[in-house]
Amino acid sequence: MTETPAPQVAVIVVAAGSGSRLGHAEPKAFVSLAGRTLLERALASVFGMRDPVQVIVVAPDTHLAHARRVASRAGGAASVDVVAGGATRQESVNRGLAALHPGVRTVLVHDAARALTPAALCDAVVDAVQSTGHGIVPGLAVVDTIKKISAAGEILGTVDRAALSAVQTPQGFPREMLAAAAAAASAGSSLEATDDAGVVAAAGYPVSVIAGDPLAFKITTLWDLGRAEALLGARVPAHSAPRTDTAPRVGTGLDVHAFDDDSELWLAGLHWPGERGLSGHSDGDAAVHAICDALLSAAGLGDIGGVFGTSDPRLVGAHGDVFLGETLRMLAAAGFRVGNVTVQIIGNRPKLNTRRAEAEALLGSLLKAPVAVSATTTDALGFTGRGEGLAAIATALILPEPPADPDLSWEA
Repeated sequence: MTETPAPQVAVIVVAAGSGSRLGHAEPKAFVSLAGRTLLERALASVFGMRDPVQVIVVAPDTHLAHARRVASRAGGAASVDVVAGGATRQESVNRGLAALHPGVRTVLVHDAARALTPAALCDAVVDAVQSTGHGIVPGLAVVDTIKKISAAGEILGTVDRAALSAVQTPQGFPREMLAAAAAAASAGSSLEATDDAGVVAAAGYPVSVIAGDPLAFKITTLWDLGRAEALLGARVPAHSAPRTDTAPRVGTGLDVHAFDDDSELWLAGLHWPGERGLSGHSDGDAAVHAICDALLSAAGLGDIGGVFGTSDPRLVGAHGDVFLGETLRMLAAAGFRVGNVTVQIIGNRPKLNTRRAEAEALLGSLLKAPVAVSATTTDALGFTGRGEGLAAIATALILPEPPADPDLSWEA
């Protein structure tokens, strides 16, 4: 048996803050968001990353046992290191750095409060760190007009927002760079930095910004928490009864792609050598895209075009496992799991019979649920009958998951 190589990437999830501005008695990372703690939802994204990583949770020393239970649920069989945080954010990060495995070369530092961060953003940060060899932070363009004001509130001028970026986490760095910068910050008496990019930049190392994601916003106030619950489609008014919507949900999805003779064919998650490929921003897998559309529809999370979009450079040439993995993460974050999926491919070629079982096994393993794949033609009618492209129709059944902690209510 071949042993799995030790991860070269680690993610330190900082969950030691008090979260006083959120107005809850418990630390922020342990506040419930639609039945699951912020920490568990943040960890679900981390465990949805493309490759295995070492995961380190830095939690308040009063909540270490709780953090271990949450991490165990989120990670399943994967091990998670849980360490006690310090009096400051920098001290908490330092304690996470002390728990790194020897083989780790790239370190991401992530805030548990950014509970809806997509796994794809974590992967994008890792890729950018490894390609540039320096620090990387995700950020969003500032869209509001920014004014510089005095202590009394007088407007002193307008700041050029073109030169500004609202940065997010995870922030990624080469291990040696982050460790050296953290050591320098601890040895000095400089003002406490608000993020790790500030620590690294203060030590003289380069840090660049890549495109962030609107879902990676930080949950700081009750308004932020309500916004996150609304995005999950699970908002419940304050002081209401516990959630009772336990019925299954059904969604349908449709996707169409034209043939492209310059592309290879990827369909139902499989590579089909010798067959005409499909055009698209990604690999054009109409079957996978229809499945994602059906799952998102069932959960009330939008559609594949709105969620993934053809303008995202991270999805150029992406295969079906990327789309299914992120869709599955979004379902879990919204409190659902896949019951079963059916997808029918419509077109003259390829002939599915020889690889039906292979496709069903692959898709089932990715979705952790039964998947049935079928195929048909339109008897030479329409664009599929003329051999201009393929279509796929999917139906998905999803099931609500119970709240993660029995002692946590479905609160706003």
